Amino acid sequence: MNEIFDVYNIIFLALAVFIIFRLRSVLGKRTGNERPPFDPYSKSDRQDQDAGPAGDADSDDNVIPLPGQNAPQSERLDQGQSDDVVIEKVAPAGSALNEALRQILSADRSFEPGPFVEGAKAAYEMIVMAFADGDRKALKSLLSKDVYEGFVSAIDDREKRGETIESTFVGIDKAEIVEAALKGTQAQVTVKVQSQLISATRDKSGEIVDGDPSKVTEVIDIWTFARDTSSRDPNWKLVATESAE
Repeated sequence: MNEIFDVYNIIFLALAVFIIFRLRSVLGKRTGNERPPFDPYSKSDRQDQDAGPAGDADSDDNVIPLPGQNAPQSERLDQGQSDDVVIEKVAPAGSALNEALRQILSADRSFEPGPFVEGAKAAYEMIVMAFADGDRKALKSLLSKDVYEGFVSAIDDREKRGETIESTFVGIDKAEIVEAALKGTQAQVTVKVQSQLISATRDKSGEIVDGDPSKVTEVIDIWTFARDTSSRDPNWKLVATESAE
């Protein structure tokens, strides 16, 4: 009786091992390095899905979310900062700019003027240097379609002439919000940036045709950034540029 029971045990054990082996070969085994499930609202997952093969010029992996856009309202309240205090740091009470910023804040409770300016400064430097380097990929993720086409047209003309730009970004002396508007769900914020650059353009033979590689030049630009406040995408893009000089 015990011998029969032992034989059946051996048969069942062998079947169990075979089944486990087949399951592992079909399903694989977890190693701890598996990719997490795709989240359509996760920034990193959206980039991975949209990027395509490495080197794809249409990749959005350089999009800059301006700092502070994801900060919850409660963080401001925890710090004892009311909407009045946050806005009046950059726009006097009763001014048109103050009212416009209030409208944007009412549509986007995560918006904060101070952190926005810091993000705009970072975007400004990236865009200026990407234009000098002819980096179309970086520019495409930071600019609106119209502005991108204008920048690329200028880069194309420069390359056809065989010219190159040597540029060093020294720093930003001042940046401030000068205008704002909420048009429907489209928020627009205009920033005046005063920066210092060292820039020189050379022709095919290496001769300088514009600028000075040894001189720091002050540049004043007025740039407008925009985003759709109804979108889950927190990123702003450059939609207009002009020089104050």
